[in-house]
Amino acid sequence: MIVLGLTGSIGMGKSTTAKMFVEAGVPVHDSDEAVHRLYAGEAAPLIEAAFPGTVKDDVVDRTELSRHVLGDAAALKRLEGIVHPLVRADASTFLERSRAAGSAIAVLDIPLLFETAGRARVDKVVVVTAPADIQRERVLARPGMTEAKFEAILAKQVPDAEKRKLADYIVDTGQGLEPARAAVRAIIADLTVGKP
Repeated sequence: MIVLGLTGSIGMGKSTTAKMFVEAGVPVHDSDEAVHRLYAGEAAPLIEAAFPGTVKDDVVDRTELSRHVLGDAAALKRLEGIVHPLVRADASTFLERSRAAGSAIAVLDIPLLFETAGRARVDKVVVVTAPADIQRERVLARPGMTEAKFEAILAKQVPDAEKRKLADYIVDTGQGLEPARAAVRAIIADLTVGKP
């Protein structure tokens, strides 16, 4: 089974691309979705112990948690030390299930793949990209997003041009849904043609 890492900077269309893989019958593990599940499960008591007052009704209150870690590099590192191993374990379970089900390809949707040394966990990398003006327009249309927040998020991410250089495959969502869908189909075909 080929493990494909799917990544891309904010506003590039990574979630939409992940859905295209699912539509094509490829199982996808969504790291963000795993975090949401873990925040309502096994991560909650660990986060409460590290950041008292951040869990309400056995679920991590993300707003309260962000107050504890925003702008505090040490606190953020402590949080990542709790969450990242749990997400990796969740992804490993997903890969075991996909392998057992006979999947030829499984996708790990990892927003910060390059930033968290996730390259070693995958066989090939797909980078989702779009022109900078389209990216900016998409992100600034999100509720509660500001120029300052957008710039702060970008500052923490490996630049798009760098990601594209490190990619095995690129899906450009700036051309619209159909060209992106065709790119996804081409990637699947490239990875599976001639394979048993």
